[in-house]
Amino acid sequence: MDTRIDKAELLDTLSFWDKYLKRRVHCIACGGTALTLLNVKESTKDIDLIIPKPEDYKYLINILMDLGYRQVTGSGWQREKGFILDLFGEKTVFTTELLESPLESGNHFLLKEYSSLYLGILNYYDLIITKLFRYTSVDVEDCLSLLQERQNEIDIEKLKTRFIETSSYDISDEKNLKNFEYFMSILKNNSKK
Repeated sequence: MDTRIDKAELLDTLSFWDKYLKRRVHCIACGGTALTLLNVKESTKDIDLIIPKPEDYKYLINILMDLGYRQVTGSGWQREKGFILDLFGEKTVFTTELLESPLESGNHFLLKEYSSLYLGILNYYDLIITKLFRYTSVDVEDCLSLLQERQNEIDIEKLKTRFIETSSYDISDEKNLKNFEYFMSILKNNSKK
């Protein structure tokens, strides 16, 4: 089943969760969720969130279980037959460990504050890095779209430096660097068109 979630549905889902929270919880959107909230993509197939504080992660999991969500993959939770919610702890997205917590200054920006839920979006550099570490065709297209939409806000040299530093801590360092080279050649070819 391929259930897609648009921006309105994402915000409605988070608003629904907020009604059950009794304290502040920080969520940072990443992956396709972030791109959908940024209006770069029309929809996403799942909800990807980083919960940087371990105590918030445990608390939110307990609330979601009370709401009928069940763990279906390592990071994935699902309610009935709906979308999959991927929750990542601390400073990890999929299998990529970020250089710093997404809550540190400059590593995210605020999208919306509900009564208890704080919704931020991961910075553009880490968004691109986490997608290029996975390097599926969808991830490459997403990165190209983000760079096209926000080209005046993204410094390619800063991206390269941050990518190399993040990759140096990853077990797949060489593969990641090759992915980045391929991506840069695609970007260069697209800019010539």
